[in-house]
Formats: sequence, structure tokens, C-alpha cells
Amino acid sequence: MAVEADTAVQDEGLGGGNGSGRQEMHAGLPAVQMATRRPSWSVCRLTHLDTSDYYGAHLVNGLIREALHPYRDGLHIATKVGARRSPDRGWPVVLSRRELIRAVQDNLEHLGLDALDLVNLRMTDTLEPADIIEPFTVLAELRDQGLIRNLGVSNVSMDQVRTAQEIAPVVAVQNHYNIAHRLDDSLVDWCARQGIAFVPFWPLGGFRPLQLQVLEDVAADLGASARQIALAWLLHRSPTICLIPGTSTREHLAQNIEAADIQLPAAVLAALEEPVPVI
Repeated sequence: MAVEADTAVQDEGLGGGNGSGRQEMHAGLPAVQMATRRPSWSVCRLTHLDTSDYYGAHLVNGLIREALHPYRDGLHIATKVGARRSPDRGWPVVLSRRELIRAVQDNLEHLGLDALDLVNLRMTDTLEPADIIEPFTVLAELRDQGLIRNLGVSNVSMDQVRTAQEIAPVVAVQNHYNIAHRLDDSLVDWCARQGIAFVPFWPLGGFRPLQLQVLEDVAADLGASARQIALAWLLHRSPTICLIPGTSTREHLAQNIEAADIQLPAAVLAALEEPVPVI
């Protein structure tokens, strides 16, 4: 999927927010290094990393730089601004002009980049279109200055996406979406018509992993894992969906890559469309 002329993103990437502590993140570094440097994998689908400087309060970006800098050609890093991690493990809003500029500068510094490929503006506690105008305008100005190449939005309504588009091009929408959480079905379809990437966060359920009987049944029939079926369903769901499953081990990495090759027959897709009871 093309965004800026020199930036191409395909259907699978890695999520960098899986761990919150240094020990957890260091455990995941071999998987990140393997995914982005092993030739047989890096030339196919793994073209982007999703991160943020507020993951682990600067920790994740520093470890990504430690593991991968200088970054190989064709690897693109998407980051988010609009929140921060508080000592009580909350996510307070950070949307003032000064805070957003500082957040972009922090991402640049900790990742070791001169410009960020994609910055998603994370909205919180509001779906009102008017509320996105001021913060998105700040990021659009930073884009004009060459510090950001592409802009996206996260945790947003369709009306907020449309409002943002009136300020600057929106190339990606990152919202909570998976086979069991489908409040954004209409937004997924709208993004596909617009050629906008839809990047579901928590594609495997987030803090509460998906536990659906239909996934277990389909996985058993196809010789795959339930998490692979959940990812494969997302890729079948829309041509503009890009995946960023949290990946902290080599095993998860291999499973995630293999999920992109799973073909779901029409009967299976129909079964996955039916209401799915929790195990």
C-alpha cells in the first residue's frame, strides 16, 4: 500500500508496544531483529514497525534503535503522539501544541531519525470532529517542515477522519478492531473505498486475548492456531487492512508471518461472520 511516493507499506508489520518493561522488551528484540534483517522474511511482508515514544516512557524506541539502527532500506516506522504514560500507569492526554511538538522531537531523537515516516495522532475521550482540528493542524505544520512524511489518526470516528482530511492527507487509521470487536465495520469499508490503510490495534484481543470457539474450530480444521485464523480473517476482511500484532518472541513472529498465507474458504468466512460465543 503506497503512502508518500517513496514509502510503501504492505500487509504485515510488527507492533512494538507489547512489553512495558526493559526485561520484556529485550526478550522481544531477537524477534524484531530477525523479522527486519533476515532476507527471506524482510523482502516479503514485514515492511513496518508500529511504536510510540510513550511505550515504556521512551524505552521501546530506544530499544528499537539499539536493535536496528541504521535501519535497512524499505523498513518504515510508524509512531503515535497524543498521550503519555503516567507513573500510575494511566494514559493522560497530551494534545497541546507544545506537547505535540515535543513528542515528535522525542520520537525523532530516540529513534535516531531525521524524519518520521508516519505519525498517528491518538485521540482520547472524544469523537467530536471539532476536537481533532487543532492537534492535527500542529502535525500538518510539522509535516510541511519535513519532520513528518505521512499523517494518520488513531482512536477516532469517521467524522474525525473526514475533518482531518480537510487539513492534510490522512494515510492511515488505527482503531481497536478484531473479529470480536467490530464497531468500526463501516469505517473499515470506508477506508477501503478511500484507499486509506486501516491498522487494527489489539487484533488478537489486547489485554484479554481472543477466546472464541469458532476460531478454535476453524484452526483445528485448517491445521493452524486460533491466533493465526484471527489474523487471516482480518487480512480477508479488507484489502487496505495492515496488521501490527504484538510480537515478542520468535515463535509468535513465525506464526504471524504464516498467517498471511492462510486462505480462508467461503464457508469458513461465512462461519466467522456468525455470532461467536466466548469459550
